[in-house]
Amino acid sequence: MSRFAIGETDFELDGRPHRILAGALHYFRVHPDLWADRIRKARLMGLNAIETYVAWNQHEPHRGEWRADGDLDLGRFLDLVAAEGMHAIVRPGPYICAEWDNGGLPAWLFRDPEVGVRRSEPHYVAAVSDYLRRVYEIVAPRQVDGGGPVILVQIENEYGAYGSDKAYLAELVRVTRDAGISVPLTTIDQPTPQMLADGSLPGLHLTGSFGSRVPERLETLREFQPTGPLMCMEFWCGWFDDWGSHHHTTDAAASAAELDALLAAGGSVNVYMFHGGTNFGLTSGANDKGRYAPITTSYDYDAPLDEAGHPTEKYWAFRDVIAKYADVPDEVPEPRPAAPQVVAPLRVGPALLEVAARLGDESRHERIPTFDELGHDRGVVLFATRLTRGGVGVLTVGDEVRDRAWALLDGVPVGVMSRDAHERAVVLPDARGELVIVVEDQGRVNYGPRLGEHKGLIGGVALDGVELADWSVRPVDLDRVPELAAHGRPGGFAAGPALAWGEFELDAPADLFLDTLHWGKGLVWVNGFLLGRYWRRGPQRTLIVPAPVTRAGRNEVALLEFEAIAEPVVRTLAAPSLGHTEI
Repeated sequence: MSRFAIGETDFELDGRPHRILAGALHYFRVHPDLWADRIRKARLMGLNAIETYVAWNQHEPHRGEWRADGDLDLGRFLDLVAAEGMHAIVRPGPYICAEWDNGGLPAWLFRDPEVGVRRSEPHYVAAVSDYLRRVYEIVAPRQVDGGGPVILVQIENEYGAYGSDKAYLAELVRVTRDAGISVPLTTIDQPTPQMLADGSLPGLHLTGSFGSRVPERLETLREFQPTGPLMCMEFWCGWFDDWGSHHHTTDAAASAAELDALLAAGGSVNVYMFHGGTNFGLTSGANDKGRYAPITTSYDYDAPLDEAGHPTEKYWAFRDVIAKYADVPDEVPEPRPAAPQVVAPLRVGPALLEVAARLGDESRHERIPTFDELGHDRGVVLFATRLTRGGVGVLTVGDEVRDRAWALLDGVPVGVMSRDAHERAVVLPDARGELVIVVEDQGRVNYGPRLGEHKGLIGGVALDGVELADWSVRPVDLDRVPELAAHGRPGGFAAGPALAWGEFELDAPADLFLDTLHWGKGLVWVNGFLLGRYWRRGPQRTLIVPAPVTRAGRNEVALLEFEAIAEPVVRTLAAPSLGHTEI
């Protein structure tokens, strides 16, 4: 057992000065069979701690349904950190940002319009308190003073960028301490006077988030906190990508120089990210500061350890810097092997509308409901009604499309409405027949005032200004797609959204880089595991298939393609391709 404390000038471990050299590694973005490998490689870079957020909406996808097993086994993850001889920092939010769907806040929380967001509103605080108690049931027994790895726990997350409700922060501290958390508590904010003032409380240790201008940032932090250790809790060494932009990279030498300046000043650090991982499934978030920008499936982040878990130029540059200030192991990770390259045909499956009845239950509504009114938090919903007027007409969504909608008449595509282009109208060449609108949620906003907003077609749907009624609504159960995709369809691809499937052979399980360049927009599964979204607009070209998802012998691929496939081929590349780096 050890004692970890905030000293006059340093962190202190058993009464001796201790510098934290941490790296961010989100267990929920990495296949659990690969946790130990990523943690070990952090130690080999010279790090002595692992930091992780906790994603509330993953652990409690439905109110009262708590999961902490398998890929969400936080306890096992922390035990693996301890087994590697490293410490752990836990940041449970409840809001985490992290380019994660809704910033980690569960969508079900905001179905009640009275629920506040990140403030001391009773309904919100009650739900948050229940969540934190569950997290601390896992964390409390694993604190350093009980023989475990956890040395710090964070209260909220960059709160000064959002609000200034001190009563809310104080309540989070009370719940945390009452749940048995005895290690020091921290806050994090960008080091500006206003954010530091709004996001902190007496008794909490302030840390900063920045990736450049280190002396200036530390000076601001020190002005607000005259004593105690200086720490950058998020040393931004890269950045994230959004669909339609470019792949963000930062110069390894420049980033290493900033790290050197931080350590030379005596600071502690958490490298964000040490290993970014992947937004598997439908977990990626979005930004909206005037333009909706959904986050890509890859969360590579141009980190020291790439998305596939191999060292980059930045890894070696950071390792050299750390070696100036701490002992670094002699052992180094193996270089990345070339991934297997396979090519196989992609075969036609049924049209989405042909199998809709097997993908979810239908309900009837006079007025078009939101995803949230349906209790459907993520994914795809089909909205259908019958038009009898005939003639050219304009279909309009009242307020906003969240986030992409394909309009079909009698199964034939007639237009697309996209949130990122502020589109909410489509011309119908003949307003007659069955109108189906396929709506895809592309990720809930994870930062700013649009947290907690609902998904779907907001404000109703009208034809030439007259609101349409009598809707048949069917949320799509995406888990059923792989089993239906292999049901062939004679006559080639259907018009509009459709399923497709393929299979390929492997000699042994291996990491793969699935090439999506010649597909359109959709979702892809390998052996029933939903990798996530692909989109021809890029920048991301390949999706990683982690080795534990693959198997020796026959492997199966299933697609839900919303638009069109240029080349019906399953192809994997020898290395990842995350797209162009300039625009």
